[in-house]
Amino acid sequence: MSTKSDKAQEIVNSEKFKKLVKKRLSVSLTLTAVVLFVYFGFILTVAFYKDLLAYKIGEHLTIGLPIGIGIILFAWLLTGLYTYWANHSYDKSVREFRDQILKK
Repeated sequence: MSTKSDKAQEIVNSEKFKKLVKKRLSVSLTLTAVVLFVYFGFILTVAFYKDLLAYKIGEHLTIGLPIGIGIILFAWLLTGLYTYWANHSYDKSVREFRDQILKK
């Protein structure tokens, strides 16, 4: 085995690396669960409470349309939050590990 392979194996087995992987999984699963909850909540509302979404808030507008647009915007917001977290925390840690492996 080469020195780089040994170093890479050492990093992969380290607690710091395992903690980083666990954190990424935790953030990803949490955001996924939130998005699924919101989407399925909307679909179940459409299926079982049509009258609620048919409530008129204007002459030609029901409350369902702004709620649907809000769900799309909410998904964009969560994507932005994940991107911010990844760029400011996760990617920095990954670069540190990469630099440790490539260092002579």
